[in-house]
Amino acid sequence: MQPVSPARAKKAPPPRRYDSSRRARQAAQTRADIVLAAGKVFRESGWSGATLAAIAREAGVAVETIYSGFGSKSGVLKAAFDAAIVGDADPVRLVDRPEFDRLGHGGRDERLDAALDLMADSYERSAGVWRAVLEAAAGDDALDAWRSETDLRRRVDTKTAIELVVGHAIDDVVFDALWVLTGPGAYLDLVVDAGRSRAEYQACLREAILRLAA
Repeated sequence: MQPVSPARAKKAPPPRRYDSSRRARQAAQTRADIVLAAGKVFRESGWSGATLAAIAREAGVAVETIYSGFGSKSGVLKAAFDAAIVGDADPVRLVDRPEFDRLGHGGRDERLDAALDLMADSYERSAGVWRAVLEAAAGDDALDAWRSETDLRRRVDTKTAIELVVGHAIDDVVFDALWVLTGPGAYLDLVVDAGRSRAEYQACLREAILRLAA
């Protein structure tokens, strides 16, 4: 048998290049899918009613994928709440987004309208998840510490927002009242539990801010 000449030998295919950027995009999309699905499940079922299996079904992934990405049910709850505040899974805080920046531009009525829309949009997504956080934190010291830290950050951000809207500093006594009225608890009480409309909720907040801080 004649040996095959090197020129006629079949060339080996070039090695396949590893596309790390594509894998990173896929991983980020999977994480976003899980986080947004978890927000929906926690809003609808609360902490005790939500299961990782339900979140996995909603996201279209395996339960093991949630464990590998978030470590635990409380881990995915924290990520779900952060995403619910801003509306997506991007790691950009609300205060660093254009919708927050708008609170400092235009006339007072424009700034107030922007703030009321920002609060209503955010709480429509996040208030139910916050209720799940409160439920879970009652029996989990580590999660309760995270809840407390989150509340402190929200307090600072809320004071900044209101002062941008009214155009001047507000004292702590006035802010304490507005802190309660503009928080997720008031949204849950007025809208989720009492059935007030978005417009009624915003009208209540408008009156409170104008009377107390303007």
